[in-house]
Amino acid sequence: MMKHSMKFYLTSSFGVPEFPDFVARAMVNDVEIAYYDSNAKKTTPKHLWMKNYMSDDQWQRSTQNCRGYHQVVKAETKTFMQRLNHTGGIHVLQEMAGCEWDNETGEINGYQQYGYNGEDFISLDLKTLTWVAPKPQAVVTKHEWDRDKPRTDFWRSFIRERCPEKLKKYLMIEQISWPKRDPPSVSLLQKTPSSAVSCHATGFYPDRALMFWSKDGEEIHEGVEHGEILPNHDGTFQMTVDLNVSSVPEEDWRRYHCLFHLDGVEDIITELDETLIRTNWVKPRTLTVLIIPAVVCLVLVVMVTFGYMVYKRRKNCRPPSAPESIAELSETLNPPT
Repeated sequence: MMKHSMKFYLTSSFGVPEFPDFVARAMVNDVEIAYYDSNAKKTTPKHLWMKNYMSDDQWQRSTQNCRGYHQVVKAETKTFMQRLNHTGGIHVLQEMAGCEWDNETGEINGYQQYGYNGEDFISLDLKTLTWVAPKPQAVVTKHEWDRDKPRTDFWRSFIRERCPEKLKKYLMIEQISWPKRDPPSVSLLQKTPSSAVSCHATGFYPDRALMFWSKDGEEIHEGVEHGEILPNHDGTFQMTVDLNVSSVPEEDWRRYHCLFHLDGVEDIITELDETLIRTNWVKPRTLTVLIIPAVVCLVLVVMVTFGYMVYKRRKNCRPPSAPESIAELSETLNPPT
């Protein structure tokens, strides 16, 4: 079983220098698939399968739609500012809408809500089809939107029908565009014998993977540090979970395992085994084998150099040889002036 999601984020800002006053993002399973901002004025694909799926005409229509949303959200931002008596400064309005589909039960959930300056402002209750105002300043907007039946019907239809249809369509396209995906790989890494052992998984998609360390089949938390899920260049993801082994006796290592779980893929279980650990660290005895010849070579160089210096010193200290003739002796004792 796996729940899939599609989300849309529309952000309008006021008074933020050197930043687009409108940004739109589309996400599938929390992976960004399309992006638009008011500076670039163009919708761009953010994932390979999305880029290959839509034609240039479709991307152009998406750009036109985003330009229309820009004007709508910009007007809503000004309305909210007026109702909160905000005339200057920096203000941000974010509209969030999306749906979630359970591919096993068929259950569909969704939401449509607005946030203003980092706080909830107004949202749609899908059961009563009325708007909820958590702030007194939003009550006027609530009554206005409750009377606006076309607005409510549009969002009800979008969340319960159009959004799930688009989500299922994109999931199918993604599967067709990427049919021969390699399975994820899991490795054990360690920098030095005193550092933590990292369980590293890479090449998985989507990013809704779970990975943890266990002891005797039970998940453990002490001495475990979870890293972030990061993107790879090919659209897949990677993640790391570290285990501090400094207090784990070597005879107990076999009781520890790293488990990687991703829906639709068989779980990958890796035993904590020294022979499976990859490292760039060179063992000290190996270093000794390399260092001893170098030391011997250095000693020989020093000995030769020292012997040569002794030879030179003795040569310089030797008394001069006797002159071969009286003329030579006279010249030595009486140098010319």
